Amino acid sequence: MEKVLALAIINEKGKAYIELIKLKLTLAVVFSGVFGYCLAIDNVIWWKIAVLAIASISITGAANIINQIIEKESDKLMKRTAVRPLPTGRLSVNEAAGFAFILFGVGCFLFVEFFNIRAAALAVLSLLLYGFVYTPLKRKGQIAVFVGALPGAFPPMIGWVAATNHYGWIPGILFAIQFFWQFPHFWAIGWLAFDEYKKAGIQMMPGDGKTAKTAFRIMLYTLFLLPVGWLPYLLGMTGIFSALVATVGGILFLAQTFHLMRTCTDKAALQMMYGSLLYLPIVQIVYLLDKV
Repeated sequence: MEKVLALAIINEKGKAYIELIKLKLTLAVVFSGVFGYCLAIDNVIWWKIAVLAIASISITGAANIINQIIEKESDKLMKRTAVRPLPTGRLSVNEAAGFAFILFGVGCFLFVEFFNIRAAALAVLSLLLYGFVYTPLKRKGQIAVFVGALPGAFPPMIGWVAATNHYGWIPGILFAIQFFWQFPHFWAIGWLAFDEYKKAGIQMMPGDGKTAKTAFRIMLYTLFLLPVGWLPYLLGMTGIFSALVATVGGILFLAQTFHLMRTCTDKAALQMMYGSLLYLPIVQIVYLLDKV
């Protein structure tokens, strides 16, 4: 009986630790990092991609844990986050902090040992910006979204630098695409969770609420995806096909923002959020397939 109880406790703890790293979000980050890495290399080395994935999961997971430690009390106020391991008490702050420290150490070791210092430095900078700058700023105002877009756009750049050990225009373009994509994506989420964010004292929207003016600002940032989507082709990274696909995807995404401007409904914001979740991976996959 005691063994069964002990196994049940271990199982619950394990589930809580996995939940703590926000696995779905983390895997999306890993995908972008692997995309940047594969775009930079000619021959795929699968074991290195696996190591990059583990390193990315470790650093991203540590950043997500720091975020949840800082936001433990505000998470209790929102239905969406109240069930997380820290607000529910399934894990203590000390347990979470210890896990974050281990993940951080593993991630740094893998980046330095199997890739390079530059990629490791970018990964650490991403964690610091997300955990210790973006997270506290969420209570200060809309500036948090702009700051948060920086670490959110690092993954493809980190992947490229991990493969090449140098910076330059090309990783900068990969950064720019993901940077501008984040604004309509996160503002769509902010629109849907506006009341809960407001209750928790968090301002994630670029306006005063669910208004046409707010939707107009979202549309303006989405516009940037059209020119930056052509830059990989103009720099000789990819062919014309991927540029056309990125343009069509950008136009469809932009159309969703116009629909939000006209209706100002949660349904339109939800459609835009799903559109954003389709746009980025499709464009990145097409870039890979059309790599020069």
